[in-house]
Amino acid sequence: AGTEQGITEPTATFSICFGGAFMPLPASSYASLFREKISKHKSNVFLVNTGWTGGAYGVGKRMDINATRKIVSLILDGSINDVTFSEPDQYFQLSFPTTLPGVEAKVLDPSLAWEDKV
Repeated sequence: AGTEQGITEPTATFSICFGGAFMPLPASSYASLFREKISKHKSNVFLVNTGWTGGAYGVGKRMDINATRKIVSLILDGSINDVTFSEPDQYFQLSFPTTLPGVEAKVLDPSLAWEDKV
């Protein structure tokens, strides 16, 4: 649950651009700028799920903080560059590490954490 008064259970919400209230342009403008910066500076970008996985409230669970810390540490010290990554997925063309020391496979590959394999 959130910290708002009267909120006792998490409710699913979606925001196309977290912090959107402070961004006056359409989200696609910021996405394009981000893509340009990545290309220009030849940056690697890592998405780390720090939220929820495995199903809706009551089925899934929060991401394990220790796993999150381990992943971030491996990114920051460069160790993540020494592991094998998956082939890009069919929907988003994202790759993920197939193994990381001290991190469960279902944390790395979200499809392993969900029973619903749409």
